[in-house]
Amino acid sequence: MSPVGRLFLAASDRGLVALEFDARFPGQQTVRPNPRDLRSERCPEKGSAVCFEQSESALRAYLEQLREYFAGERREFSFSLDLRGTDFQLACWRALLTIPYGETRSYGDIARAVGRPQGFRAVGMANHRNPLAIVVPCHRVIASDGTLCGYGGGLDVKRKLLQLEGARTGILAA
Repeated sequence: MSPVGRLFLAASDRGLVALEFDARFPGQQTVRPNPRDLRSERCPEKGSAVCFEQSESALRAYLEQLREYFAGERREFSFSLDLRGTDFQLACWRALLTIPYGETRSYGDIARAVGRPQGFRAVGMANHRNPLAIVVPCHRVIASDGTLCGYGGGLDVKRKLLQLEGARTGILAA
């Protein structure tokens, strides 16, 4: 359990693959075949691309850094990531990784950073599909007027994360 609710983590031998909020909105992307039935996540039939095995030791480093982040003791994550997406999504997620702790950017800022200045809606969709909440900090992306908008964990969680980081936005500063 974290200060923003239950989290689901998944890792491969290359790094963290997913950090998802347990509470999901209808239609929200997930790496889990059936987020409500953990039994179906355990090593499916041979030939399946995904096999989930519970392992506290495999996730220990990720969990420790997340604990430090939530305690206000960590500003950057140092573990490896195994990002999986389209070229555009990967470009957007890499741009998110450059947003410093405690700062925010607009969807337009990210669109310009990835060379698609008019693509702020596409950036929003890439953020919506971000498989690594908190770590790939899409919570640091706000509307151009400084207000909070769109977040897979809900706006209350987005607000909590930005407050934890000491970010200043129009809605937080008020």
